[in-house]
Amino acid sequence: MAEAAASRVHLRQEAELAAARLPPLMVAAERVAATVQQGVHGRRRVGMGEAFWQFRRYEAGDSVRKIDWRQSAKTDKLFIRETEWAAAQSVWLWPDPSPSMQWRSKRSLPEKRDRADLIALALSSLLVRAGERVAVLGTGERPISGKVALDRLAQRILFRSKPAGKLGDLPAFEPLPRYATLIFIGDLLAPLEETDRLVRRYAAAGVRGYLFHILDPAEQSLPYAGRTRFEGLEQEGHLLVKRVETVRDEYKAKMAEHQAGLADIARAVGWNYALHLTDQAPEAALLRLYVNLAQLPG
Repeated sequence: MAEAAASRVHLRQEAELAAARLPPLMVAAERVAATVQQGVHGRRRVGMGEAFWQFRRYEAGDSVRKIDWRQSAKTDKLFIRETEWAAAQSVWLWPDPSPSMQWRSKRSLPEKRDRADLIALALSSLLVRAGERVAVLGTGERPISGKVALDRLAQRILFRSKPAGKLGDLPAFEPLPRYATLIFIGDLLAPLEETDRLVRRYAAAGVRGYLFHILDPAEQSLPYAGRTRFEGLEQEGHLLVKRVETVRDEYKAKMAEHQAGLADIARAVGWNYALHLTDQAPEAALLRLYVNLAQLPG
């Protein structure tokens, strides 16, 4: 009973914190998106044509002109006929909700989670303005567009559940339509073999993608010296290092190896990879991400 009550209090506190973050995050995302939009001229891509992809149930907000009356006549439900081009205009985002993202090395820097949320929402704004549809992976919801899309996406991003598993947990695989785009935004600390397995599974299903790697600069350089205690954020316990400077070179080599491995995983299946440090401007990173997405075939 006591544990359940404490859990409910914790969940309520998390919800209140997320709700408090929503307005400033929306303002910041729109500002970043507006800055980037000044440097691009729309997201033009060659479509996949009108080849049939699937039927789906009609939902509020869908154009009546898209209803397939022949298919709808077979049941008492209305159905929309979707084409491969419609699938190609769909983008799924996965901003990493794991506890390791809730960290920063300095008060002057944003947490990795805050930067991931900002990039995800600003990119959503750009995509929705370009007429594309966006969804958050793991919510079970189909991609949306239009005026209400950004508010709904912001809520899905901020209130998404946090995995309670091991370090760097990746999302569970879920089927996405062929020619859709999937963007992972996080510190990508999962073992390379797990990331490779998941990416290859999506690529085999015809999904294009992007690994957007976010790190705090201290995770890149390990700038500490002397006796240092490192606390795990995902139930790993703690590690006490007597002289951090003696392991710095080995650490940096391991981190560089991990980053190179992520780049190789993406390259092997035709995906893109980019590293972004939280002390860098989000506008430059978003512009590169958006331009690269525009260059994807489809």
